[in-house]
Amino acid sequence: MSMKIVQLVPAMEQGGVERGVVEMNRALVRAGHVNTVVSAGGRLVERIVADGGRHITMDVKSKNPLTYFSRAYALRRILREVSPDVVVAHSRVPAWLFVWANRPLGLRWITFAHGANSISRYSRIMTAGDVTVTPSRYIADYLKSAYGTPEAKLRVIPRAIERERFDMSALDADFMAAKKREWGVEGRKVVMGLGRITQLKGYDTLIKATEIVRRTVPNVKTVIVGEAEELRKDVESSLRELVHSLALEDAVVFAGNQQKVAECLGIADVVVSANTRKPEAFGRSMAEALAMNRPVVATAFGGALDIVQDGVNGFLVPQSHADANGFAEAIVRALSTDFGDVRSAALEKFSFDRMVSRSLSVYEEFARHI
Repeated sequence: MSMKIVQLVPAMEQGGVERGVVEMNRALVRAGHVNTVVSAGGRLVERIVADGGRHITMDVKSKNPLTYFSRAYALRRILREVSPDVVVAHSRVPAWLFVWANRPLGLRWITFAHGANSISRYSRIMTAGDVTVTPSRYIADYLKSAYGTPEAKLRVIPRAIERERFDMSALDADFMAAKKREWGVEGRKVVMGLGRITQLKGYDTLIKATEIVRRTVPNVKTVIVGEAEELRKDVESSLRELVHSLALEDAVVFAGNQQKVAECLGIADVVVSANTRKPEAFGRSMAEALAMNRPVVATAFGGALDIVQDGVNGFLVPQSHADANGFAEAIVRALSTDFGDVRSAALEKFSFDRMVSRSLSVYEEFARHI
């Protein structure tokens, strides 16, 4: 039976959560369901529409309390129009807006807790749905500890990899050649960090590690794929200043936001998640790197523990040594290690079909009319 589903996302600009919404939209449409994404907009909206989904632009991102009720009423009007069978909230602001908007509607809803937000009444909203989905056991256990969320209310559904989108034989060779020239990485050992630029991503640690790595690997070049949101441009500016202060202009390139993630990962020799401040809930870019047969170096905490097997498909840096020196050592080892085929195991573990099947079963379990 066809379902009508509404996905509430702050914006559709960039990031792992947003790419996951794009992929789930495609799968839902293929399965004959009607999927509507409500967000403040962004570059990924055209992907939603091109794949057969619907997008409604509305500010479900702003934290301004003065506009809360007017936006909640606007969301209520949208929900009345769409009349969904189930609503999925992917972040705290849209979840809070939905709570008020839904008061007279009585819609069933699912909260998707993508991260380990700070413990507070504000963050508790991500456990308020009829069921809460998490991308890793780490986040499920975090919610149980922080809020006493019962196990029966939790569903762990690891994020997944679309095999056809990470098909190494179907990459855009012209795009890759152009980017290699643009980034100046031809003949270089390429270390890549992938994800939007925020303080939590650890790009400062990666840049400092690059300065140490090139003492051993002179031809190394670090490529940071991603950019800061408008309100976080100061973070990107400080990273560029750090590159300048370490005289790394020839060793670090800021590649900006890129749509062809698989091609970018295909250019890398090793992918690094240098986040040391707050564990990744899952670590989508790490799983995607493995799907492109690229080893991963990451801090040994959070979602990385579900993805990286130390010495098998990359290296885990112990939290006690998760600084520039610790990452530099692991990067040098990764660049000189033949890990063999890490792709096959990643595709099996993070099966897209399995993720879609499990997600649909949760939607059907809590949909209004099923």
